[in-house]
This record gives sequence, structure tokens and C-alpha cells, in this order.
Amino acid sequence: MQGFSGPAILLRKREYGDHDLITVFFSRSCGKLTAIAKSAKKSRKRFAGILELFSVLTIVTGSRRGKGLAVLQEASLRQPFSGIRSDILKTAYASYWVELVDVWMEPGQSSRELFDLLVYVLEAIDIGTVSAGFLSVLFQLRFMAMAGFSPNFEGCTRCGAALDWFKADRAGFELERGGLLCPTCAPGGHRVVWLSKGTVKELLWVAYGDLEKAARIRFSSRAAEEGLRLLEAFVPFHLGREPRSLRFLRQIRRPDSHKATAPGGA
Repeated sequence: MQGFSGPAILLRKREYGDHDLITVFFSRSCGKLTAIAKSAKKSRKRFAGILELFSVLTIVTGSRRGKGLAVLQEASLRQPFSGIRSDILKTAYASYWVELVDVWMEPGQSSRELFDLLVYVLEAIDIGTVSAGFLSVLFQLRFMAMAGFSPNFEGCTRCGAALDWFKADRAGFELERGGLLCPTCAPGGHRVVWLSKGTVKELLWVAYGDLEKAARIRFSSRAAEEGLRLLEAFVPFHLGREPRSLRFLRQIRRPDSHKATAPGGA
């Protein structure tokens, strides 16, 4: 593998031996890559204080030889996201997003669109002009679309009825089918999540179109609450496991943390 030089987001790190760290990055041009940061734990000069999760760095790695790991030769901090790190709830959301990317993306599989989306939500939650809950809905919806599992909000996946034709003011969402069920077709069971029709329409607005425009949508607190409940069930179902960071997020999230969903919310 050729060496890499450019911006990358730190997705994961773990200790290796007494002095080194194994680091996993996500870059815009080369996707996910792994490198060993030698002496990162003991040296005060090399990588001091910058190899932190979800930071954006400019990194330089050497070429990988055989089955060995590439060596992280240089790293400089571009975006530390101090606004995220000073808030435990923001940190939990950011950790969840980077874990999703780490779990889903294969090494060397590039996705410029996903890289740009991840940087966008990290910058937005760091500044705090848009609520964390809304940004998580936005990220998860678009992440699943890029992964090929975009939720179907257009109509009932069993009888074909359009959303506006549903007799009740609610719709079921079947996790296995990945789409809506009208009240007549929806069975009972833990794999159906119930949403108001208004929430479904707001999720449709967020899922498609220009990213900047989607982030300016006036999202209701009910839509945020129901959207998070749906996506935090739907995403792990299709990943095949529940991310550890999601369990942590659920533990610390306040019951009302989703309510400030418009620009300017926290």
C-alpha cells in the first residue's frame, strides 16, 4: 500500500505494547486506513495530545510493507472540536457517528460524500447552532442511504397505500423490511416502530436534497424524539449489532435533550 498524506478523521485508537498506539483514520480520498503511531504513549513531542477521537488531522503515513502496518510519520491538528469535548452529550453523539463509520466502512473503501457529511455534523455540533439530536437524525438518515439501506417513507411496503391515504394519523415502520406499514397492515411486535405522519414527512424533508437546506429545516420536538427512536433501532438492526457508543449515549441522554432541534438549539 502506498503512503498517504492528507486530512483524516481519527475513528479509533488502541494501545499496542508499552509505547505505541494503533490508529484507525477515515480519509476523504482513501477511505479507512490503519497506522501504528510509534512511541506515541511515551513521547511528549511526537503526537502529544492530538491523537484524540473524531479530531480532523493532517497525517502522513509511510508505505506498508507486506502484511505489516503503515507507520504514522507525522500528524498535525486541523480541527480539535473543543466544543464537543467540553460537553459529554455532544461527545457521546460524535463517538456514535464515528463508530458507525468505523464499523461499516471497509479498509481502503473511499466515500467522499460520507467524509464530507461526517465533517459537516462534527463542525455543526461543535459550534452548537444546530441541536445534537437533529444532527444525529440527519447523519443517520444519510449514512444509511449511502450504505444502501435507505428507509422507505413513501408508503406502505405491504399494500402500497400512499402515506396520505393512511386512515390513522400514524404509521408503523418495520425494521426488517426497512419501510412504512399502514395501520391496517402493521402487525404487533418489537420490530415495528410507530411514528406520526407528521414525523414521517419531516424525515423525508431531511433525508433528501441539499445538506445546508436540510440543516435549516424547522424540526419539531416530536419528530426529533420519534426520529431518534426509529433510527437508533433501524441502524443497529442492519449493522447486525448495537454499537457500544450508542449504549453510552442512551445512558447519559436527558429525556428532553432532543427538544431544541431548530438552529440555535443546544
